[in-house]
Amino acid sequence: MNIENNSTLLEQLERRNDELASMVEIGKALTSSLEIHEILESIMKQVERLLKPKAWSLLLVDKKTGNLTFEITVSPVAEKLKEITLKPGEGVAGWVALHGEPLLIPDVGKDQRFALYIDQKLSFTTRSIVCVPMKIKERVVGVIELINSFEDSDFAESDISLLMAIADFAAIALENAGNYERINELVVTDDLSGLYNSRHFGTLIENELSRAKRYNEELSLVFLDLDRFKNVNDRHGHLVGSRMLSEFGRLIGRNIRSSDFAARYGGDEFAIILPHTTKEQAVKLSVKLLGIMQDTKFVSDDDIPIHLTASFGVSNYPSDASIGVELIRAADVAMYAAKDSGRAAVRGFVAAKPPAESF
Repeated sequence: MNIENNSTLLEQLERRNDELASMVEIGKALTSSLEIHEILESIMKQVERLLKPKAWSLLLVDKKTGNLTFEITVSPVAEKLKEITLKPGEGVAGWVALHGEPLLIPDVGKDQRFALYIDQKLSFTTRSIVCVPMKIKERVVGVIELINSFEDSDFAESDISLLMAIADFAAIALENAGNYERINELVVTDDLSGLYNSRHFGTLIENELSRAKRYNEELSLVFLDLDRFKNVNDRHGHLVGSRMLSEFGRLIGRNIRSSDFAARYGGDEFAIILPHTTKEQAVKLSVKLLGIMQDTKFVSDDDIPIHLTASFGVSNYPSDASIGVELIRAADVAMYAAKDSGRAAVRGFVAAKPPAESF
């Protein structure tokens, strides 16, 4: 009897040592990186080592829809799982996300919360599930789900406690990464327009120019300045003027490609970096933006229409300049040419012709 007791105690001690070692590794992961996918993978490796599930997934809640998506998955059908989205309350994971409570289901065939259609769709057989929520200040941000196959042993209640502790670590990792991302956004973003600020614009133009040179691609730059914007401030006040800058900045952000970079360069001046774009394409985009501006209803606080237009200047690498400061200067020159033509216009940079030689 003593031998059996000693054996049981030894097994429990080994389990606790394994758990402690895993917690130490998770702590190291949290302090060694802010790359969220890397941290979550490190955390889930410890789950896999301790609980040895046949398959497991970490799902995150989409902030806008509340749906669950498979962020990290280790399963024979992992690639197919990543194509599946669970609605709030759908399946075991959806139920846990919706109610914020853990679930241990020894036999999914006897639980109506189990979404059998997913197994049928993936040609996979699930026997038991343990699923716990990941919470940040009582808000569920995701779930961790472990799955047994028929040949595996059942999960135990003690596994829930361990998994809940690990889920807390995963939630901390998500919160830290989110805070880090928000801080970075504040550093590089203009508060008023929501676009990049002028300081970060300098970094972006150099980075994109280096990339264009490396891959032998074209790069275009658009500079634009709002026409007679001082009149808006003088007539309607600076608060309305600030709101106009904000609305216009967001208008730009909505109407450029995801690969483009828009910045508020200063005051009522804006700049747009267009990677792998010819000058002709950049001019077309500028004409489109000018048209959208003219079709947009801008109004003052007392609902008086405000007519906003801008003068656009376009330059291009490699045809107009080979370094960032020259590319900016060329776009600026073209922008002033647009103003000189009567404003509300688009002009591409044209190099000045050298004076004719006299004989």
